[in-house]
Amino acid sequence: MPDPLMYYEDTFVVLETHQPEQFMTVAELLEKLKSVLSESQDNLPQDLQRFTTLDAQAQYLIDTSCDLDVGAGQYLQWYAVRLEK
Repeated sequence: MPDPLMYYEDTFVVLETHQPEQFMTVAELLEKLKSVLSESQDNLPQDLQRFTTLDAQAQYLIDTSCDLDVGAGQYLQWYAVRLEK
């Protein structure tokens, strides 16, 4: 049986167009996604349109995706990482 710690996601590496990679906590990633989503409510992917709040949309993305289409030639991607202490 796999260790439940394998599925614990508390840190993400975030890759964004013309930006260096950033390490973010879940809370920081939620805020980042809400900020991006607030600017693109008119062009949301169909699976996000069923959610009425930015919080729900951002949490759905974290739970089910690792990228968001932010326009032609641009990208926003996030991946769970485990940092050793």
